[in-house]
Amino acid sequence: METTTSSSVSDFDTNPNSNSNSSSSPHTSNSTAFGVNLSPLRVFRYPLSTFLEYSGLLRVRPENPETDLLLPDNPAPNSSESTTSSNGEVSIRIIGSGENDRVRTDDGSVMDGGEREEERGSNVEGSTSSGSGNNRDSSYQRYDIQQVARWIEQFLPFSLLLLVVFIRQHLQGFFVVIWITAFMFRSNDILRKQTALKGERKITVLLGYFLVFMLHISGIYWWNHKDDIFYPLLMVPPKGIPPFWHAIFIILVNDTMVRQAAMTFKLVLLMVYKNGRGHNFRRQGQLLTLVEYMLLLYRALLPTPVWYRFFLNKDYGSLFSSLITGLYLTFKLTSIVEKVRSFLTALKALSIKEIHYGSHATPEQVNAAGDLCAICQEKMNTPILLCCKHIFCEDCVSEWFERERTCPLCRALVRPADLRSFGDGSTSLLFQLF
Repeated sequence: METTTSSSVSDFDTNPNSNSNSSSSPHTSNSTAFGVNLSPLRVFRYPLSTFLEYSGLLRVRPENPETDLLLPDNPAPNSSESTTSSNGEVSIRIIGSGENDRVRTDDGSVMDGGEREEERGSNVEGSTSSGSGNNRDSSYQRYDIQQVARWIEQFLPFSLLLLVVFIRQHLQGFFVVIWITAFMFRSNDILRKQTALKGERKITVLLGYFLVFMLHISGIYWWNHKDDIFYPLLMVPPKGIPPFWHAIFIILVNDTMVRQAAMTFKLVLLMVYKNGRGHNFRRQGQLLTLVEYMLLLYRALLPTPVWYRFFLNKDYGSLFSSLITGLYLTFKLTSIVEKVRSFLTALKALSIKEIHYGSHATPEQVNAAGDLCAICQEKMNTPILLCCKHIFCEDCVSEWFERERTCPLCRALVRPADLRSFGDGSTSLLFQLF
């Protein structure tokens, strides 16, 4: 016979200071959020740790960091608390003498008292060990993150001081690089807008931009004429072995100024093809693409003389310097081959006079299509019949295929996946450092 008695246990607070804590004001200070003290002094002294604690990745650190290791993450529960269940109830089961030794399980088998106690003990021990192992691992991970955060906080002020000193030592170089980069980005936007204007472009505006670009290039090279930046333009190594940061400066200035010169030449093309319609627009796009790929090839070769002189340093030993220089030239050759192929493909596309995405439409085909371009919604001007049998104006569909490869109406693949087109007048803005 079994008798089960369940009694409710009232909740109690084991902390003797619970009354004083409960009587405190529920409203916290404005400088505290989620238990993290966001005072200016703490943020200034421990910026990374404060951020990690505020985001919940770390537990809140006490004001004295040395006492952090003395506080366990999961304190052992009291013996009185271990006897109570999570819902605050205690269950007492009275088993008769006949059932003390043998108990029938759910599946019908009989288990004696010793086996039952052994199985129960093993289950409790396994769950306790797995829980303590997970808590220990998470505690170690949080401790590692805290140590890394504290190390970074100690190293960060000194790193900022070194950065300030480095900028001060190369202040002129930083100013020149930032100026020419900003000027190049602005010039690229101007060139794209002038290309999109087509027949509305004005020669006086293009000529004004041309003169400004030329003066800018001349002024930059005159300002840095003592830095030996002219020799790499002719594929000639510098006279002396340049320091690392000086080599970077020479490459950045030449790479940016060469792109600026290419933009100046593109302005000349826009003056020549001022009409910008039909056949002229397509030819203009092909020439702009050819100029860009020729520029990419030249820019790939431009850093080679500088790094050749930098790596070929006899102070490191003849064998070591020769080996490093040979490896660099080998790696450079693989990228040069790809640039040469792209340039030859762009040159071949310029020599082909036929339209590779369609053919000129006959008057009968234009009348059957309604003599109305679906792009500009105007009468057909030099109509082009695509392979999908749709007809558009040549200048409209040429501009469309500068960005897309499908038909504007049926989305059928019309233009093959060839080289990227730079017919919109854009220039690659990525730096070629190596």
